[in-house]
Amino acid sequence: MADVDLSKYRNIGIFAHVDAGKTTTTERILKLTGKIHKTGEVHDGEATTDFMEQEQERGITIQSAATSCEWNGHRLNIIDTPGHVDFTIEVYRSLKVLDGGIGVFCGSGGVEPQSETNWRYANESEVSRVIFINKLDRIGADFYRVTKQVEDVLGAVPLVMVLPIGIEDQFKGCVDLLTRKAWIWDNETDTTAYRIEEPPAEMADQVEEWREKLIETAVEQDDDIMEAYLEGEEPSLEDIKRCIRKGTLTMDFFPTYCGSAFKDKGVQLVLDAAVDYLPDPTEVKPQPEVDLEGNETGELAIVDPDKPLRALAFKIMDDRFGALTFVRIYSGRMDKGMTVLNTFTGKTERIGRMVEMHADERIELDGAQAGDIIAVVGMKNVQTGHTLCDEKNPATLEPMVFPDPVISIAISPNDKGASEKLGIALGKMIKEDPSFRVETDEDSGETILKGMGELHLDIKVDILKRTHGIDATIGKPQVAYRETITKTVEDSYTHKKQSGGSGQFGKIDYIIEPGEPGSGYQFESKVTGGNVPREFWPAIEKGFAGMSEKGVLAGFPCLDWKVTLMDGQFHAVDSSAVAFELAAKAAYRQTMPKAGPQLMEPIMKVDVFTPEDHVGDVIGDLNRRRGMIKSQEANPTGVRIKAECPLSEMFGYIGTLRTMTSGRGQFSMEFLHYVAAPRNVSEDVIKEVKEREAASK
Repeated sequence: MADVDLSKYRNIGIFAHVDAGKTTTTERILKLTGKIHKTGEVHDGEATTDFMEQEQERGITIQSAATSCEWNGHRLNIIDTPGHVDFTIEVYRSLKVLDGGIGVFCGSGGVEPQSETNWRYANESEVSRVIFINKLDRIGADFYRVTKQVEDVLGAVPLVMVLPIGIEDQFKGCVDLLTRKAWIWDNETDTTAYRIEEPPAEMADQVEEWREKLIETAVEQDDDIMEAYLEGEEPSLEDIKRCIRKGTLTMDFFPTYCGSAFKDKGVQLVLDAAVDYLPDPTEVKPQPEVDLEGNETGELAIVDPDKPLRALAFKIMDDRFGALTFVRIYSGRMDKGMTVLNTFTGKTERIGRMVEMHADERIELDGAQAGDIIAVVGMKNVQTGHTLCDEKNPATLEPMVFPDPVISIAISPNDKGASEKLGIALGKMIKEDPSFRVETDEDSGETILKGMGELHLDIKVDILKRTHGIDATIGKPQVAYRETITKTVEDSYTHKKQSGGSGQFGKIDYIIEPGEPGSGYQFESKVTGGNVPREFWPAIEKGFAGMSEKGVLAGFPCLDWKVTLMDGQFHAVDSSAVAFELAAKAAYRQTMPKAGPQLMEPIMKVDVFTPEDHVGDVIGDLNRRRGMIKSQEANPTGVRIKAECPLSEMFGYIGTLRTMTSGRGQFSMEFLHYVAAPRNVSEDVIKEVKEREAASK
């Protein structure tokens, strides 16, 4: 494969609020770059990049689809990210592999809450963006109001590059402030046709006023040009563009465009801006490399095809062609047939087919290199966040951390045939989403789905029902409680059985005590003088360990406790490993109830974002949910409240929060630690478990 010029690459994402027209914008870009001939419409459920049933039905993008196209001799890899608040893990994941972005805002809806979240994520990931204010042909559209909101709500500087000509149903084009030319789209039959002419005379003063603002902001990026400008010398177009590029890359401002993607107006200028002002892969901060323990090595994955291979799997998708692993190559090259090392599993994989994606068709590739985003077909053990690298020169890119699930629901298929289907579907879903887990409850035989929160599991159940056609009954959400003990107890237990033939005998004297938080289960033997021969110790340890999966209060796993074997007795004929293991099991049942057993509940770290006028309500509500408020910080877009709350109190929270903040509040939560549950909570949980057990009998 010939060396490509990386300065001609743009890896960009399009992100926005639900319904701002993000997917339609992507569609138009693909049409203009000659990739699609007939444009699919989202509102007819035919968009090219939305090919999941849920997406076509709801008109929203759940998955990110990666697509490549060409514009002005540049190659654009476009990642369509979800705008919906419940899929922000997808947005976050996509941002890791993007170099630049296009933020789409609705001309009438303006800057909506979800755009704030995505904007905040993009700031944290340091992704340069241009802004496209869409839907200017809609009733109530106002370009100037939305640019003001970008300043006030997002605290960002919009660099206005074009002015709209006409508004609402009169909208027909825009004036490019740099060239002072008007782009007019008024051919109703062929929307891609436009003409360039002089701007309407009545806009002359407005154009000069905004053009001056644009140049003043741009030249701040270069002292020499600024000095000349202040002395009355107008900088050349090249110089202005160079300054705009520099300021865009440092995120000092965001070039702002307008149009109507649905009517094909104004998208060409945004494509030009992506090429002119967004970074190529070599202009963004390289990814830090870490060693296999997760410590930074100080090395960076430099975008260079001749360096060792470093690539990140950022998305797994299962479609009708088989499993696809989307990969961003940071350095080196990847060729068909080569063997790569997955640093997470420590195993190597052979690269079979490599494809460049275009929504749901694909073009076969022989190789790809640093800066590319491609999909590999049929990888076996690669999951999201895994690093693929040169086996002779291993390194890991910053590992993605996916926390342990804290909420579970039981699911049981309604007919025999469905259970096999369920197993296959769940297998695919676990691969696609590392924060989703599945296990089987041994007692009830039920399948338990575990996830990061209610909405997370709701969507999973929806995909099972719709995409995989599985008819199943869903239980109500359960919290993953734990148990522990609070007292030290010294005790003794003798197991003996004499009934014809060889008997069983084992006596143990032991101490059971609470351990340090986070220590799990520990076993130690202090037996001296051979009263309990050393070969039986592992059996005793195993007996206690096996029991700790089920606590004595409500059957939840027991955390942080220690057994010390002090003494005991054995019988030369009747003692065996089995006898001592049984002794340990019975000893657990005998002693644990005396050791002050206690229920532990998961506490979540909750991060709530709310507009300022609702802070009081939000804090009052969190207090009612037994939450501890840790901090509040105000920023241009509202207030972030950090709190710690018990998971059991957070069910249904998103609904309450949206009602309290008229749809503008958002929150995220992750597991923090286990703490002792208050007595009333503990009694309720134990009662509920007993009732469930009685019902299942």
